[in-house]
Amino acid sequence: MEAEATERLATAVTGTVAAQKIEAGGAAGEKGTPTVADMSAVQALIEDWAPMPKKSAHQTIDKYGPPNEALASRLIWYNNGPWKRTIVYRDEVLHNFPAPHTDVIEQFIDYQVPPEKFSELAKFDGSVIVERTKGEVSARCDMEAANILALNLMHDIVTGKHTAEKARAIYSEVTGAYVLNQPAPYAEKLQFSVPSSATADADKMPPPGPMMSKMTETVKGIISSEKD
Repeated sequence: MEAEATERLATAVTGTVAAQKIEAGGAAGEKGTPTVADMSAVQALIEDWAPMPKKSAHQTIDKYGPPNEALASRLIWYNNGPWKRTIVYRDEVLHNFPAPHTDVIEQFIDYQVPPEKFSELAKFDGSVIVERTKGEVSARCDMEAANILALNLMHDIVTGKHTAEKARAIYSEVTGAYVLNQPAPYAEKLQFSVPSSATADADKMPPPGPMMSKMTETVKGIISSEKD
């Protein structure tokens, strides 16, 4: 039990030092993987995937080339096209909006969503995912066009152009148009400028209570003693 308590404190010290280094100007955020995976290994990996994730994997490879990382459960691309990150998953997630399908491809952009807009985005589409701390938004669906459409409507909700209800109706109609090969510009290209920096929100410490004050002082003491 004493060893466990010591390890908890050691973890808090390591985390505090890491935060201090970043706040002092150290590198933070996603670095990505500059190399690409071996395509023969990728093909072997996805050979036994179900039809939808396998199709999405092939479509993404055809458009963006080999992934940067290939794991048993997913393929990952960094900085491909307009995306900060693209992940094609082996495992499917059932999603019935706007029509039954499975979510297998998730694509990320840097974007800061005001906290007061989180609920409206959740009402719009459960597969639009906001990461406040990292300053990212992702969309997850069965095809890239659907993700583009979802993020365009996300931006419209955040900027006050549409309510969640209106965005859902637009999403449904534009999806139908795109699949039927009708004009669907909202599904073909992001209609806004994607931020390239300053979207992260590290939050701030609240006024500490007695236990947090004690913990903070204990951690400071350990860090100070290690510097001596």
